[in-house]
Amino acid sequence: MANKLQLIRNFSPRRPWFAQVSRETLRADALAGLTNAAIVLPQGVAFAVIAGLPPEYGLYTAMITPVIAALWGTSMVMVSGPTTAISAVMFAALAELAPPGTPLYIQFALTLTIIAGLFQLLAGVFRLGGLISFISHSVMVGFTAAAALLIGASQLGGALGIEVESGGGVIERVARVIEHRGGVQPLALILAVTTLATVVITQKLSRRVPAYLVALCVGVVVGEIAGARAAGIEMFDTLPSLVPAFGPPSVGLSDLSALLPGAVSVGFVGLLEAISIGRAFAMRRRERYDANQEIIGQGLSNVVAGFFQAYAGSGSFTRSAMNAECGARTPLSAVFAAGWLLALLFVLAPFVDRIPKPAMAGIIIYVAWRLISFGEIGHIVRSSRSETLILLLTFLAGITTELENAIFVGVIASLAVFLYRSSHPHIAVLAPIKRHGRRQLRGALFHDLKQCPQVSILRLDGPLFFGSVDHVESEFRRFEALFPDQPFKILVLKGLGKIDLAGTGLLMDEFAKTRKAGGDYHLVVPFKQTVDALQRMNLFESFKKENLHPNKSEAIQAATDQLDDEICRNCTIRAFVECAGKPAPPGIAPDKDAPLREGSW
Repeated sequence: MANKLQLIRNFSPRRPWFAQVSRETLRADALAGLTNAAIVLPQGVAFAVIAGLPPEYGLYTAMITPVIAALWGTSMVMVSGPTTAISAVMFAALAELAPPGTPLYIQFALTLTIIAGLFQLLAGVFRLGGLISFISHSVMVGFTAAAALLIGASQLGGALGIEVESGGGVIERVARVIEHRGGVQPLALILAVTTLATVVITQKLSRRVPAYLVALCVGVVVGEIAGARAAGIEMFDTLPSLVPAFGPPSVGLSDLSALLPGAVSVGFVGLLEAISIGRAFAMRRRERYDANQEIIGQGLSNVVAGFFQAYAGSGSFTRSAMNAECGARTPLSAVFAAGWLLALLFVLAPFVDRIPKPAMAGIIIYVAWRLISFGEIGHIVRSSRSETLILLLTFLAGITTELENAIFVGVIASLAVFLYRSSHPHIAVLAPIKRHGRRQLRGALFHDLKQCPQVSILRLDGPLFFGSVDHVESEFRRFEALFPDQPFKILVLKGLGKIDLAGTGLLMDEFAKTRKAGGDYHLVVPFKQTVDALQRMNLFESFKKENLHPNKSEAIQAATDQLDDEICRNCTIRAFVECAGKPAPPGIAPDKDAPLREGSW
């Protein structure tokens, strides 16, 4: 019953944020929407070109997707619509199935959008938002870098005025351009460089200026002055319609299986983008964020989009950031942006056929360049070898095979790294150290600390299960070889994430081995859930429950009570506070010089 009520709330047209709408928020949202419309107009055209679709489909996506995603999503300021990454994935998924821009390609794109939306809706209904967040950040960094190269390579021909065959990966596309380098048109290159330079300069002057729109206007003016049309430079076609029309896409049932892998990739990438952007702005604005509701909003937007001549979209970081900067207060700002875009199109549509394609290519190359996060790549390379491997495998898969394969390779690599880390939990040897006037237990090897000659203290940080028992046991043997002749063991399980029968069996073997050698074993388990798990797995049938302790102090006290007094009599380390009660070497007063009297760890 509770699940049914939750589902009704998820799909209800009455949204919780409606109560926040006022005359003041409407004014702020309308102004923010106008700025967003100016930004998305040239972006929509550019992203449609990246996706292999006519320009109007990018504009339709910028009208339909943000409205549905805003109404049924959960972010207060995120704006959805066409994005670079999804456009690149769609192009890579469909270019081998049909020639880009053809009626069949368009029908495939709309069908793929609906399937991707249904996949996202299922993920939202089954509340898989948390699972999406587990995908490694390195996967997305590597994927977007590969997508950026694919986008840039796909625009080289247009920027140089060369007619080259479409399709293929990065290397194939670059090779084709090099092969046809003799057909370079100087004016096309001038137009591409002009718009590219205009975007760069405008962005440096002010981030609030719609740089893409300014660059596009400059490209049009330079093209008109230079006589681009007369010189044979290819222009965009006139927009056939400014308003998207309703109609289901028509494809054969036999084509659905071919579209399914690409649809899953598009849906997956879209959710990663939307959730990461939505969560980032919610944290920044200290607002509640429901990832599962966002997934439902994204899924609904793509299902509806496919029936209204729009292709798959997701959250846009650029437009969302601008929306927040311009003072947007509620999701209605995205609705206003769609309305303003339609109004702008009625004014600017007559000039679309004056846009030289090389000018747009220059803008798209800049978009591709901005996709590569060099700072993030450098940070990953410097900080983690495993994350670097994930990034590299994802990137190489994206540029050497189909782009959508990069996500799957990255996910598999992330899973392999996760399994490796889980099977290799960290184990440290501990010894007392004075810190800020107090004694604490710290790594004996790292701090070069002397240990009690009779007591070995180990800490296990990570799961103890069938996949990690071999590594844990080998670490136990390694530390025994480094520090022999310590018959009493204390194992701290404070950081234990999971334990199963194999892990319990290893503990039983260690207990038996230690007692057979004349020592004893003590466990520190501070959490009741772990104690209950050990109880269920019958650990205490072979392990004395009095050797189970809730903290390290009790464990050390119990262990020191068992120590050989003759060894203590000759020990000058006096590792613990509890050593004060043991015989001391000549010249050392045990109740006066115990090293931990100033404080306790």
